[in-house]
Amino acid sequence: MTADFEQHRAHLHAVAYRMLGSLSEADDAVQEAWLRLSRTAQSPGGRADVRDLRAWLTTVVSRVCLDMLRSRTSRREVPFDVHVPDPIVTGAGHPADDPQERAVLADSVGLALLVVLDTLSPPERLAFVLHDVFAVPFEEIGPVLDRSPAAAKQLASRARRRLRGASSLSSDLGRQRQVAAAFLAAAQGGDFERLLTILDPEVTLRADAGAGPFGPSTVVRGARDVIAQAARFAELGRHARPVLVNGAPGFLVAPQGRPVALLALTIEGDRVTQLNILADPDRLARLDLTDVLG
Repeated sequence: MTADFEQHRAHLHAVAYRMLGSLSEADDAVQEAWLRLSRTAQSPGGRADVRDLRAWLTTVVSRVCLDMLRSRTSRREVPFDVHVPDPIVTGAGHPADDPQERAVLADSVGLALLVVLDTLSPPERLAFVLHDVFAVPFEEIGPVLDRSPAAAKQLASRARRRLRGASSLSSDLGRQRQVAAAFLAAAQGGDFERLLTILDPEVTLRADAGAGPFGPSTVVRGARDVIAQAARFAELGRHARPVLVNGAPGFLVAPQGRPVALLALTIEGDRVTQLNILADPDRLARLDLTDVLG
């Protein structure tokens, strides 16, 4: 049974991460699915009821995530618009040369999409993720939500309208890297006029600082206001190193090898449309940055 479960662990973690936007909570959800499978297998005739293990586990982990999302919604004090989901950070080497980076790119979900997913209701998020990302039919999604397939389809459609544009960004990683490099050079040089040509006029900066020194957490909109905010941290730009954040260009700011901020860029065409910054010391400390820091 353990070997059978391990065959599906990566898939289950991918489902849970997209559902929750949290790596640690995704781990918890997958572990709970394992415990429920163990209990089912030990019950009389229980294993015989699991005809399609992958589908059964996907349903279980989805229900666990739904409960976690509902609990989070009821108790969360931090507004969603200043929360940056957990990022997946890898080195900035060309993905064709790095199997780990190829895997991240092949199975990545952009941080910008995760940010927008945070604005959905738990049922909308589950219906969208299961159907649009993992191609689970609405006939299977409905029972998870205790709704009809038609109602589940409506939820996914509503989510899709709210997410329009967030999941259809350029896949030209080479061009994105050029724009990211130009952004960093302009920021390091204090060339704010150049930054105005790189940032989209409606760019959004979202900074999740937690209780760290760069607080309070904030959201800034508009190129000139974003530049004014970024000017406060221009000195830190000297310590920025290129990385991939969920398969897209970003920068890790790590003076003397100590991470203080992670910046993820969302690039459309030749413009930066979103800057998501994680500067929460506690959350940065929990990220696996061993390969990046070398």
